[in-house]
Amino acid sequence: MSAHTRSMQELIEHFKGMPGVGAKTAERFAFYVLKSPLDVMERFSSAIKRVKESVKFCKKCGNLSESDTCTICNDSRRDKTIICVVEEPKDLILIEKSGHYRGTYHVLFGAIAPLDGIGPEDIRIKELINRVKEDKVKEVILATDSNAEGETTALYISNQLKHFKIKISRIAYGIPVGEKLDYIDQATIIKALQGRSSM
Repeated sequence: MSAHTRSMQELIEHFKGMPGVGAKTAERFAFYVLKSPLDVMERFSSAIKRVKESVKFCKKCGNLSESDTCTICNDSRRDKTIICVVEEPKDLILIEKSGHYRGTYHVLFGAIAPLDGIGPEDIRIKELINRVKEDKVKEVILATDSNAEGETTALYISNQLKHFKIKISRIAYGIPVGEKLDYIDQATIIKALQGRSSM
C-alpha cells in the first residue's frame, strides 16, 4: 500500500514512465511539483501542452518543426547536396550544436533491428532514396549509432545508394563502438564528421 495520496502516486507513475527515470527520481520530481508555486507549474503544464499541440516533424527531413518544413530545410545557406542521416531528431540536434555541419539532415526514426521486428521498410529509408533522386545529392553521411543496429542500418543504406554514384561516408573517428550518439560530446562529434570514411 502506498503512503502517497492517489494524485501524488499518479504523478509519480507518469514520471516513472519517462526514459531513464526510476522510482526515487520520479518521487523527487513529484515533490518538486508539489512544492513549486502554482504559477510556475501552470507555465510548466502550459509548455507541455504547447509542445504537444504545435511541434511536429518536418515533412522533408523529419526534424522537429512548428511548420510543415523545418528551419534547416528552409535555410538557403545550407548545402542541400549533402545529407547527414541520423536515427532520431535528438541526434540531429546534437550534431547541429557542434556548429560544424552546413548540410541538411534525414531522420530515420529508428534503426534496422530484426530481433525487434524492425526492418528497412519500418524506417524512413525509402524517403531518403527519393531525396537523393530529387535533390541532386552529392554526398550522404551516415551518422547512425555505432551499435549493431546502427551499423546494420548504415550498411543497408550504403548498399541501397551505391548505384547513384554519389559519395557515401560514415562518421567513425572518435566514436566508441557500441556507443549511442546522444552520449558523445560535441568536440568528438566534430572530429567524427571531419574524419568520416567512405563506404
